Amino acid sequence: MLAVLKKLTVVAILTLAASSSAYSAPKTVLVVGDSLSAEYGITRGAGWVALLEQKMKAEKIQASVVNASISGETTIGGRTRLPALLDQHRPDVVVIELGANDGLRGLPVASAEGNLRAMIDMAHKKKAKVMLVGMRMPPNYGRAYTESFFNMFKKVSNETKSPLVPFMLEGVADKPALFQQDRLHPTAAAHPIILNNIWPQFATLVKKQ
Repeated sequence: MLAVLKKLTVVAILTLAASSSAYSAPKTVLVVGDSLSAEYGITRGAGWVALLEQKMKAEKIQASVVNASISGETTIGGRTRLPALLDQHRPDVVVIELGANDGLRGLPVASAEGNLRAMIDMAHKKKAKVMLVGMRMPPNYGRAYTESFFNMFKKVSNETKSPLVPFMLEGVADKPALFQQDRLHPTAAAHPIILNNIWPQFATLVKKQ
């Protein structure tokens, strides 16, 4: 009987150790975005993606971040690049921050929607979790287009079961002082606010991994 108990104890310890090791294994986060994530016009390391990595370290979340964002990127560009990025980095979490350039160019909302769905599907097939980051268009694009564009992110999020940050520039967009001279790109001072918008959904997702 004693031998059996000892054997069970060893098994339990090994199981617990394996579980602990799996839980603490470093994760890889892949961010696929545009200039809003590529630190356009600001000092390297001052953007929200760099701040995200710092935040995870402070929260003792073992993860590395690959920022694959490119200024001017559209959803079709992201869709084209994603397969190679998934194969190269094998991420646990993929953050998709794309669509703003589609909207600014007045491209069809249905096209952006299809590209985002394809990207999410690619990531899911590689067993990665996905978080979607939404955007709004300025009112001068017309009510029908701006509402369709904004609501598209929620629709894709709901139907693909992907967490959504509805509007990454919440608390920034209405403050001209937080934008660079082009009035399109946030200053470094805005990026902590952007991170605060993104963090709640992201933290829940990365801790589930």
